[in-house]
Amino acid sequence: MKKRLITVALLLIMCISISACGGEQKPATSTDKQEDTKQVAEVNDNKDTKDKADANVIELKASHSVAPTHPYQLGLEKFAELVSEKTNGKYKIDIFHSAQLGNERDNYEGLQLGTVDITMGSTGPMGTFVKDFQMLDLPFLFESYEKADAVLDGELGQKLFEKLDAIGIVGGAFCDNGFRQITTSEKWGPIEKVEDLKGLKVRTMENEVHMETFKTLGADPTPMAYSEVFTSLQTGVLDSQENPIPIIYNNRIYEVQKNLSLTNHFYSPAMILFSGKMFEKLDADTQAIFLESAKEAAAYEREQIRKQEKEQLEELKALNMNIAEPDLAPFKEACQPIYEKYKETWDAELMKILFDATK
Repeated sequence: MKKRLITVALLLIMCISISACGGEQKPATSTDKQEDTKQVAEVNDNKDTKDKADANVIELKASHSVAPTHPYQLGLEKFAELVSEKTNGKYKIDIFHSAQLGNERDNYEGLQLGTVDITMGSTGPMGTFVKDFQMLDLPFLFESYEKADAVLDGELGQKLFEKLDAIGIVGGAFCDNGFRQITTSEKWGPIEKVEDLKGLKVRTMENEVHMETFKTLGADPTPMAYSEVFTSLQTGVLDSQENPIPIIYNNRIYEVQKNLSLTNHFYSPAMILFSGKMFEKLDADTQAIFLESAKEAAAYEREQIRKQEKEQLEELKALNMNIAEPDLAPFKEACQPIYEKYKETWDAELMKILFDATK
């Protein structure tokens, strides 16, 4: 009997403890149930709305081959922002940098195939697709950025872009990659006169005019994908490379090359280009938005290139790069055979427009 009383007492204590810990449990009212149902419905409605909105957004791929700090990236970001704003968010443009989708030639082929929608890249490799673009690669062609802008934004640029239609690419706008300079290894030394180029193993783009120019100057041009350049300089496979200052700085070429010679030997135009397959799917209003946004983004990209060039040249000096400023007159004179070699190679009408504009 005593044991039974103890057991009952313990059970009573446990029940009291459970009630104290759990608090008062009120039965759910109909109002509570209605409120819960309303909240669940709102969550589901919001999710459905978001899913529908996401389904209506069209995603496009934009690609370039250099570092994410380069103005190519900044220009494409500006383009993506403008397009999104002007289409009320209908188009979302994902940007792939550092040759994630391939080098410039790969990107141009991707535009033709429709695997890349938009790209920003230099005119150099375009000469293998449309030969007339090679005229822009003649050495010492433009004496200033202002002259280059006027020519490329004018009749010549428009006529060159029209030639892209036949290969499934749409020209958006000309922008800028800057004037190209030569870097060399510490062992080779700076380029201060034409004779310093003799035997120099220099990386160039796969560009006929560039390679012929360096051969004419006595160098040994070696075309190579840019993704392989840093290692080739580091291991001594190459003595030299040539690029605009923002490429040299943003890709840390100063870590493997100690000399920078300001030769301005080529001006390097760049372009915002669209896949013809993508572009033809856009309605007329959206096509106009894309073209307008390309021009605005190109102007912004040019500003960034020229700003970076000034700032980064000073930073390269601070990084103990040896900066040489050779007299360019002998280099220009040595390049005259290139003009003779190619004067009848390209469209005669376009050549006249170009030479009249650059006199």
